[in-house]
Amino acid sequence: MGIITGKEFIDRINQLNKDIWFDGKKIEGNLSEHPAFKGIMQSKASLYDLQADQNLKTKLTYLSAETGETIGLSYLQPKTKHDLRMRRKMIELWAKHSNGMMGRSPDYMNTAVMAFASSTDLLVAKENCFPENIQSLYERAKKEDLSFTHTFITPQVNRSQLHFESSKEPISAKVIGENENGIIIKGARLLATQGGLTDEVLVYSAGGVFNESEAYAFSIPSDTKGLKFICRESFAGGDSSFNYPLSSRYEEMDTILVFDQVLVPWDRVFFYNNVEVANHFLLQSSFHHFATHQVITRQIIKTEFLLGVAELLVETIQISEFQHIQEKLAEIIIGLETMKALLVKSEVEANLDECGYMRPSIIPLQVASIIYPKIYPRFCEIIQIVGASGMISIPTEKDFDSIIRTDLDQYLKGANTSAENRVKIFRLAWDLTMSSFGTRQTQYERYFFGDPIRLSSHLYKTYAKENHVKHIVDFLNIK
Repeated sequence: MGIITGKEFIDRINQLNKDIWFDGKKIEGNLSEHPAFKGIMQSKASLYDLQADQNLKTKLTYLSAETGETIGLSYLQPKTKHDLRMRRKMIELWAKHSNGMMGRSPDYMNTAVMAFASSTDLLVAKENCFPENIQSLYERAKKEDLSFTHTFITPQVNRSQLHFESSKEPISAKVIGENENGIIIKGARLLATQGGLTDEVLVYSAGGVFNESEAYAFSIPSDTKGLKFICRESFAGGDSSFNYPLSSRYEEMDTILVFDQVLVPWDRVFFYNNVEVANHFLLQSSFHHFATHQVITRQIIKTEFLLGVAELLVETIQISEFQHIQEKLAEIIIGLETMKALLVKSEVEANLDECGYMRPSIIPLQVASIIYPKIYPRFCEIIQIVGASGMISIPTEKDFDSIIRTDLDQYLKGANTSAENRVKIFRLAWDLTMSSFGTRQTQYERYFFGDPIRLSSHLYKTYAKENHVKHIVDFLNIK
């Protein structure tokens, strides 16, 4: 079958019998018609439709050598630097279509599945490991153009360093048993973005595991019996793209996953009861290389969007001659160009791994992933400062449809634009940086890759410093 259309995606998700809870009630009926989900589902559907666009098809898809089917390029296992650049251009196209606002656009999780499948050799002949199941998932995902969410995180009950869970009933999802059909999971996991809005859920113990019962990885359909999605409050302000230009389209929803005696069939299990694999496979595999490459590409497109918003604010109220404004916009430009340079460096320094796939260099990607959580909140702050009181004086669409429009037209116009256009621009800046959707975006980028301090610590511990130290020792002639 290969690539699907947006309609096929929506129809497939609507047909799944999922257990999704929102605002204290189980959701019934089509998800695509629910106010909390219809915007993101339409936006996601439009991404699938791009793959069938004759002007973009060669940039977003490739022909399978095995089946001749048209496959989404996000599933391509790169073997050359050219392949790697092709993947980046595909990611850029999808990210530009959503202005970098969708952290769980399909290409992210497709990339994760591809990366796992590219590293299955690391699991061969290891206890309780089933690399063939990862390969099977990858082949099925390509053939059916599946969509995924994932959950790597355990509940934040007690984050002290010496805490070990001791409750009788599992809090963090654990393997509580197994039988001839599979393993049985009970407990909860965080933080599945777009939980319930995808075909499957990839569940993975992402390091720091001490207990065999928490050392597992698998993928299951979103409507698996016993799997429950608990949604947070929706940050979609409403349907109006005038009032909520971003949240009406890109509010992705985040969910808690509850596993109530969930049976994971054996052919869905990647590994279980193997602490060593749970702690090392993610680091040894190409997951971080390819997933971070996708994320940094998206974040660059998002930063370009922020720069465009900031500059349009500047032009709308004509403040470009002020040097402090120039300095602030230059700050965004510097961050943008730094991210671009690091991404290109990762491609230039890419190398074939032991499995024969072209991995982008991880060090520049790690540096970019540590930089971005610091600069993104600052860029949002710059937009707030540039917009000043204009970020608060933002009437709604209905105000412009009422008899007070004449007042708005007179008092809220920009230097070279109408009041309606000026308000549209400022509402966009507000939705990007100050609405519940905007502040969630800031928190999301802060912690996308995990704890920034741990990321910095890992970079320090793994960065090759020896030659630099030796140079200084030689320079000082230290014996």
